[in-house]
Amino acid sequence: MSESNSQAEEYQEDSLSLTGSVAMGTGVMIGAGIFALTGQVAEQTGGLFPYAFLAAAVVAGFSAYSYIKMAQQYPSAGGIAMFLMKAYGKGTVTAGMALLMYFSMVINESLVARTFGTYTLQLFDAKDNQFLVPALGVGLLVLAFIINILGNQFIGTFSTVTAVIKIAGIVIFAAAGLWVSGLTFEGAGVSEKSSAGGFLSATALALLAYKGFTTITNSGSEIVNPEKNIGRSIMISLSICLVVYLLVAFAVAGNLSVSEIIESRDFALAEAARPAFGDGGIYFTAGLAIVATISGLIASTFAVSRMLAMLSEMNLVPHRHFGMPGSIQKHTLVYTVVFAITLTLLFDLSRIASLGAIFYIVMDMAVHWGVLRRVREEIQANRWIPIGALLLDAVILAAFVWMKANSDMLVIWVALGGIVVIFVGEKLFLTWNDDADDHEHQHA
Repeated sequence: MSESNSQAEEYQEDSLSLTGSVAMGTGVMIGAGIFALTGQVAEQTGGLFPYAFLAAAVVAGFSAYSYIKMAQQYPSAGGIAMFLMKAYGKGTVTAGMALLMYFSMVINESLVARTFGTYTLQLFDAKDNQFLVPALGVGLLVLAFIINILGNQFIGTFSTVTAVIKIAGIVIFAAAGLWVSGLTFEGAGVSEKSSAGGFLSATALALLAYKGFTTITNSGSEIVNPEKNIGRSIMISLSICLVVYLLVAFAVAGNLSVSEIIESRDFALAEAARPAFGDGGIYFTAGLAIVATISGLIASTFAVSRMLAMLSEMNLVPHRHFGMPGSIQKHTLVYTVVFAITLTLLFDLSRIASLGAIFYIVMDMAVHWGVLRRVREEIQANRWIPIGALLLDAVILAAFVWMKANSDMLVIWVALGGIVVIFVGEKLFLTWNDDADDHEHQHA
């Protein structure tokens, strides 16, 4: 049995059906995407924000091809980490890019946590007490940790139930919003904030609403018949989310002006629900957001902790037990929640989303380049689809960095600093690890 297969089997405690894996993928995507990002995407591109979600779905569709082809050939609990190792070998590029993906997922968890706090405050007369937003987010992260301890089967069942609840609720919200608007979309279309650069930048941000499909690849060893069901799960999840996002975006555009959407950017859906449901719309939408963020965070924590565990097993990242009992995966679950809590306390929604977008797109480009230049023939991939994915990623990343450099340079410096620290740290760790192995071999 190969080393990668034996590693993967360590995490194969239970199995996930096609329905369970789709629920997990949609659970992560819908968990924060539409609730947290609608207002921020509108802030970037004005009334074109519904079309930015459509453009992001196209980019995600191109990206998904590389992940599906790799997952069919190398189904693994390590997911993207395993894909990178197959393409680049066991070295700094693999470790660094895998950690970029890891931290982008942790950043997404803090985005979900703060979204939970923001929408929960809409239920009470406590909107001015903004310190409660990170406090509530931290509480949700602790809850996600406890639930993840209970095991894969519980998470799969929980994700399935909550996915049905929130998708049904969001469809009801969208249908009511579209009905009340009379299908006249005041907030949709070209506005003062609309520009080509702004639209591309908004597409990069909206891509965060879809990147949860990669969660499915991180559960490759748990999915029944992964060679077929991973690809099916990814495409079904993306399709469901596209329909849901477009319905919601046009419902919001039909009930709020662009300025109103931007003004309430962190809880735009709650404000958009007022015309259809009255003051009760706040409670309805906030309740949906709470269910969506809870399920999304649980599913994301489930996947990302397993990815870091696989990196630890592959000796690509340092690992310390710190006296904790249990398996490495339980330890990485603790690390993941601690990192997410730190980000939740330090950054607001806008900056969290921006960091996540930059880290994710850079890693995504590395995956496509690896498929194109290293393993394309082995996995029988078409040449032009990864090329298209690379070009799309490069265009939207350049636009996003340019826009942020002109509005919030701190985000760019933090992102660059994070990338440098990750790659330099990995280079030093791997060099030290190799030297230690050589010394131990010589001593033996």
